[in-house]
Amino acid sequence: MSPSDDTAQGPQKKYTAPALEKGLDILELLSTEAVGLSQTEIARRLGRSVSEIFRMLVVLQERNYVTLDASTDRYALTTRLFEVAHRTPPIRRLTTLAGPVMQRLAHEVNQSAHLAILSDDGVLVVGQVDSPGNNIMSVRLGAKIELWRASSGRVILAWQPGEVLEDYMARVPLPPEMTAAGLCADLAAIRETGHEVRDSFVARGIVNISAPVFEHSGRTVAALTVPHLERFGDPVSFDACRAAVVAAADAMSRSLGGGAAHAQS
Repeated sequence: MSPSDDTAQGPQKKYTAPALEKGLDILELLSTEAVGLSQTEIARRLGRSVSEIFRMLVVLQERNYVTLDASTDRYALTTRLFEVAHRTPPIRRLTTLAGPVMQRLAHEVNQSAHLAILSDDGVLVVGQVDSPGNNIMSVRLGAKIELWRASSGRVILAWQPGEVLEDYMARVPLPPEMTAAGLCADLAAIRETGHEVRDSFVARGIVNISAPVFEHSGRTVAALTVPHLERFGDPVSFDACRAAVVAAADAMSRSLGGGAAHAQS
């Protein structure tokens, strides 16, 4: 084969590890399936034979990355990947510092709270605490949320350098109802206010209160969000809840060597 033939077929991989690639393909596929898939379905989706993926599934099951439901013969992801991801030093440090602060906040304002970071082209919830009350509005730990429809994502990006924001806007399509100009105006308003208060993107009657968490470099590394649920006779006012969320995020920032939001704008 001539050099021109190689060029015509596109760039070639420098190294290949077929078995590893098959295992990763299985993990990535199962991450999109809430109820899991059978061995036959996995093979069909990946364009491979059942015999090709059989050993991969056995090893992944032995290593506790996937589990097999004997009643349905479906494979699904365990929480193993999530646990491994949380061993990453920056995330582990962030969640370790944030945990006690979020617990105090939830009890102070009688609301659930979650902590999120940017992950690939979305927002990943890495910390979550439920309200101590009977009525709960919460976001699942480990949930992956659409970037532009998450107050957490908007708050984190509001303090990122311009080139970072431009890169996300180029890679992640905006929802039909959003415009680039409108989004930039929203992010500017978030910077000016120091946090975001807006109606939830997914649930009517819920108001998001989201505040940034800064590291020592001055960049946002996370956002602390309370999806505020208004209850009859709630002794904690909305304004008091908002102030508590901002104070909790500022406390996390100080623990990480960063400053408060109002000092960053």
